[in-house]
Amino acid sequence: MRIAMPNKGRLSESALKLFEEAGLKAEFLADRALLAQLGPEFQGIFVRAQDIPEFVADGAAELGITGRDLVEESGRSELFELLDLGFGRCRLAVAVRDDSAVDTPARLPEGTRVATSFPKLTRRHFESLGIGIRVVPISGAAEIAPHLGVADAIVDLVSTGSTLRVNGLKEIGTVLDSSARLIGNRAALKAAGPMRLSERLVTALESVLRAKKKRYLMANVPRDRLGEVREILPGISGPTIVDILDGGAWVAAHAVVDADQVYQTISRLKELGAEGILVTRIERLMP
Repeated sequence: MRIAMPNKGRLSESALKLFEEAGLKAEFLADRALLAQLGPEFQGIFVRAQDIPEFVADGAAELGITGRDLVEESGRSELFELLDLGFGRCRLAVAVRDDSAVDTPARLPEGTRVATSFPKLTRRHFESLGIGIRVVPISGAAEIAPHLGVADAIVDLVSTGSTLRVNGLKEIGTVLDSSARLIGNRAALKAAGPMRLSERLVTALESVLRAKKKRYLMANVPRDRLGEVREILPGISGPTIVDILDGGAWVAAHAVVDADQVYQTISRLKELGAEGILVTRIERLMP
């Protein structure tokens, strides 16, 4: 099964890392090869991120990885989303000059010139607001357009907003929140075989993404405090309790916990008298 993947940039790096963590490391035939084997069942096709929706929609690849913004801009009904991969998070934002009195897209006047490389999404957004605009198509460097008199506003991808601020612009609204998505071709995945293969891929990738948000915690805890331990370590279906050899009054508690709750969890366990606390990362987690 062919998977169209970004050929450069952070999306490419993150996608390759995710596949490697899922046991599907890319094996290139040469340094600049545009094809790579991803395990025994998948082949990566490396192209520009903005071309991936077309590659998948036209059937050149059954699956693809690219930003939601590019998928939505393509408008191709043949595409559907299988999984939010979580990386490459950004937003398609509306921005104007800092000295503009406008503070929301709804206050932009009729006929406003909007520079963007996302004309379809931009038109759709302002149509939903009931505002008729003039789209100024550009391929890059949208931030300079308002200062050159080319446009009155821009719609562009924003991550932290620092590029807008450096260029004397302010963000006044969001058109779309985006991140990298695994997409598929409806017709290509309709057959049972390809659908099962794509489902196995989703399961493998999900197991890695799920594990990133969790940690495996082990601790020796007093046997007579197990009721309180269960409240602290609910885990997936409760903590696993193991007798310690010659432990007597002590048992070992094992559980999967939320990564962002590790500090609080350890503090509460220490208050119960827990010892030998160990926290480790998880490579993959299946529910």
